[in-house]
Order: sequence, then C-alpha cells, then structure tokens
Amino acid sequence: MVLCPARPPRGTRTSNGATGATRSSAFMFPYFIMLIFCGIPLFFMELSFGQFASQGCLGVWRISPMFKGVGYGMMVVSTYIGIYYNVVICIAFYYFFSSMTHVLPWAYCSNPWNTPDCAGVLDASNLTNGSRPAALPGNLSHLLNHSLQRTSPSEEYWRLYVLKLSDDIGNFGEVRLPLLGCLGVSWVVVFLCLIRGVKSSGKVVYFTATFPYVVLTILFVRGVTLEGAFTGIMYYLTPQWDKILEAKVWGDAASQIFYSLGCAWGGLITMASYNKFHNNCYRDSIIISITNCATSVYAGFVIFSILGFMANHLGVDVSRVADHGPGLAFVAYPEALTLLPISPLWSLLFFFMLILLGLGTQFCLLETLVTAIVDEVGNEWILQKKTYVTLGVAVAGFLLGIPLTSQAGIYWLLLMDNYAASFSLVVISCIMCVSIMYIYGHRNYFQDIQMMLGFPPPIFFQICWRFVSPAIIFFILIFTVIQYQPITYNHYQYPAWAVAIGFLLALSSVICIPLYALFQLCRTDGDTLLQRLKNATKPSRDWGPALLEHRTGRYAPTIPPSPEDGLEVQPLHPDKAQIPMVGSNGSSRLQDSRI
Repeated sequence: MVLCPARPPRGTRTSNGATGATRSSAFMFPYFIMLIFCGIPLFFMELSFGQFASQGCLGVWRISPMFKGVGYGMMVVSTYIGIYYNVVICIAFYYFFSSMTHVLPWAYCSNPWNTPDCAGVLDASNLTNGSRPAALPGNLSHLLNHSLQRTSPSEEYWRLYVLKLSDDIGNFGEVRLPLLGCLGVSWVVVFLCLIRGVKSSGKVVYFTATFPYVVLTILFVRGVTLEGAFTGIMYYLTPQWDKILEAKVWGDAASQIFYSLGCAWGGLITMASYNKFHNNCYRDSIIISITNCATSVYAGFVIFSILGFMANHLGVDVSRVADHGPGLAFVAYPEALTLLPISPLWSLLFFFMLILLGLGTQFCLLETLVTAIVDEVGNEWILQKKTYVTLGVAVAGFLLGIPLTSQAGIYWLLLMDNYAASFSLVVISCIMCVSIMYIYGHRNYFQDIQMMLGFPPPIFFQICWRFVSPAIIFFILIFTVIQYQPITYNHYQYPAWAVAIGFLLALSSVICIPLYALFQLCRTDGDTLLQRLKNATKPSRDWGPALLEHRTGRYAPTIPPSPEDGLEVQPLHPDKAQIPMVGSNGSSRLQDSRI
C-alpha cells in the first residue's frame, strides 16, 4: 500500500489579496466537486500507472514514448516545489525554536523592531505578571477596530524581524543567516531520512503522517472550548454562493486538490512503483484521497475555532483577523496563540505539526527526483550509489533555496507557488489523462488494470478518465485565463517583469511535453510523418509489468528467457521487486517492494 505523506492545507493561499477565510468559505462546494470528479479519479490513475509498470515518472512513459515529456514536466514541477517548500519548512523551524521561551517574542510591542504603529492584543503591562486580560481597554479596542495604521506584533515580527522584508522583489538585500541555518537543518533532516531510500523514509513517514493528527486533535479540543469558536467555525462552513460562479474559485479548488493529493507531481507514480504488483491500489486511492481531504477540512476547524476566539476577543469580524498566504501560518495564527494560557506550549505544538507535515511532503518530492534520475540512467554504478544521488539533489536544493532566504525571498517564494506549481499541474494531468485514454487506448489500460487487480476499473472512473476529468480541467483553464488577475502580496503589486518570470516558470514544465515530442519524432524510424507519429506513440517493446512472472497475456514473452540471452525484463530501480532477479549482465540483486 502506498503511504502518501500528509500535506498541509493549501487553502489559505490566494494570489489576488483575498483573505484565506473568504476563500475557505467560498470554495468548499467547488472543492468537493473537484475531489469527486477530478481528484480521486486522477489519484487512482497515477497509482495504477506506477504500480503496473514499477517505474518512476519517466520510466512509465514506455507506454507512449512520445509523451515522456509529461514525466520531465513532473520532474520540473517537483523541483520547483522542493526548492521553495523546504524554505517554508525552515521558517517553521525558526518559529519552533523561537517558541522555546516563557514569553513568545511576537506577543508584545516592546521589542526593538516594533514601530509606533504596533498595537498588540495584550497589554504591555501583562508582561510582568504573565496573565491575560479579561477584556481589552477601551482605547486599545477602539484602536484595533478602527485605526488603519494598526499592525500586530506578530505581523511586525514576521515582516521586520524574521524576514526583514525589502520594498521590492528585485531588492534582495542580505541573506537572513538564521533562516539560512534553519534551511540547512531542514535539508539535513530530509537527507538523513532518505539516506537508505524508501527503506528509511517509509518508516519515518509513519510518524510524520500520523503524529500531526494527535497535534490537530489537541488543538481542536482546545480551540472549540474557547469563547467565540463557534462563530469562527460557522464563518468557515457558511458558503458564499455569490462567489461560486467565479472561475477563480473553481481554479483555486482544483489547485488545492492537485496540491493536497499530489497529482501531477510524479510522487504518486514513484511511490506506487514500490507496491506489489497485485496490491489493491483502487482501495488505497479511495481511502487515501478521502482521508487526505478530510484532514484538510478538519484542519480548517482547528484554524477557524482559534480565529473565532481571537475575533471575539478583539470585538471584530472573523474576516478581519484571518490572513492569506504565509500570513495565516506565520502571522494570524501565532497571534491568536498568544491569547491562550501557556502560549509557548501551543506554539511549539503548532509549528512542530507544520514541520512534520512539510517533511512528509519533502520526502516524497526528493524521492521522486532521485528515483527518476536513477531509473533514467539505469546502470549498475548509479544503482549502487543512489545515496550519492540523494546527497547531490539535497545539496542542489539547498543552494537553489538560498535566494529565498534573502530579504526579498518571500516575494520569490509566492511567485513560484502561484505560477510554477499551479497552472502547470492541471495541464500536465490533463495531457496525461488524454494520452493514456486516447493514445494508448482506454481498452488497453482497463485490461492492464484488470490483469493487475483482478477486476476492471469501475464505470464511474472509466467515464471520469475518458470524459469528465479532462473536460472539467479544460474549462477551468479557459475561464482562469479569462479572469486572470496579476499576483499581489498584501499591498505590493508585482512588477511586469516579475510576472513574466512567473509565466516562464509555469511554461518551463509544460514546454517539456511538446519539446520532447518533437525530439522523439525526429529520432523515430519511419518514411513519412504519419508513420513516425504512429511509431513514436505506440508502446515500447519493454512496456508492461517489470517482473517476468507478471508478464502474462499479451505481455508474455514469445521465447522462453534465459540469463544468457538477456530477454528478462527487470525494473531499473533496485527497490521495486521482492524476489532475487537476474539482469542482463548476470548480476543478482535482492529487492524490496514495501513502503
């Protein structure tokens, strides 16, 4: 069974400045529609795809070599996400270490970095006795409710101390050494957990994927017992029907589904390739998809119960205290935690949960890249030196993440998040779906699944794969382009050159598909273009189950293989089978198929 790492909800990210709370309450209905008709079907497709071939995101495209660019596009997306995602983890590490004190540093406005505009939800006088005021003084409450100049201590801590935010995306300023150190820590942790491949990461993921539920439950129980929690939860659950017709809401819902389930990253294909051939990945896809998305909804209750308490404490609407983007995780929620007794304890639990969730995702991203490289090269040396490949990818990711720890780093992080890992995901998924269903042939793929699972995919999935999912994705792309709005961060408007870079990042993964298709056409034999096209799209001779014992039916070899003639088909990755195998070079290696 594939044990997919849990991912933190992405529902708080917006690109046009709308609050995360507004987005959460507006897109709940589109979110579930996208889950049913796109998320779960595509999740099952990727699991069955990787499990059948026992290959990573590049090797599986023996099914239709012309579309191998889809695998390269997945690698590019995973590279972008892996670079900036570890920066988010390093910030969580920084806040985790900063919480190891008896008074949280963002609780009050008496710090050297605070400005005269700072107005905290706690009285400065409470610093001495450690108690929380029962109600805010009238003048401070008036200030919080009505002053346009008010900035919270958590916001100033985030902007002026943690980031030392510059005034423009082009003004990099200095590298923030504390963040750089935390970035190094996060990459070292990721590398050590993957040093033995899935044998080590599989064990670690059992903790990183399950313990956050313990923390979520603790925070949930604490949150719902607070005054005003019900108001926050109702704000979270109440749909805003006037926004349902906005294409951006549906695009955000699709982005959330693809992000939380990991579709089009290549990680699902990679992790499924380690499964036993007859593993029931249909059951896995249903259980994991529903559990993953239920966790996102559950986390929303945790977040909005605390935000409702904070809004009640300040006497304002919930929408006034909710933020978007990283502001929710590193500004609004930390500020709300300062209102709780023993606030450092709750802060430690919250950021420890974020770290675990982030690491689980990072394991999957790094393993995707390493597996794709090892599978593509495929010689004996790289199979034996996979640890060095993992180290090289980790070092490269650390070096490429250094600019994101500068004073302008948050601008670049959001640019990559909004462009490199949003639009391209749905495009890649759509092309993957079309290529398997219409180029390879839906009947062939349904027969492959029946050979692997013992039954064909249910009618609902057959219809979604062939018609519904590609159509929904296509129309979302069209209307998203029509209603496109440039990215902003708070009141900062990104310059045109930065937006152009964002589009280049988005296209860099998608462009792999037509470029590799042209390359494959040029190197394929054929007298005419039509003949070349036909040869480039038909499956390779070595397409099919990796182990000889599973190659039955139309995949059965016509000549009995022997170690001397080298006709046995073997997986290129040394961890993907469970029995000793003899390769074409006569070498034998024992393999493991569990994660």
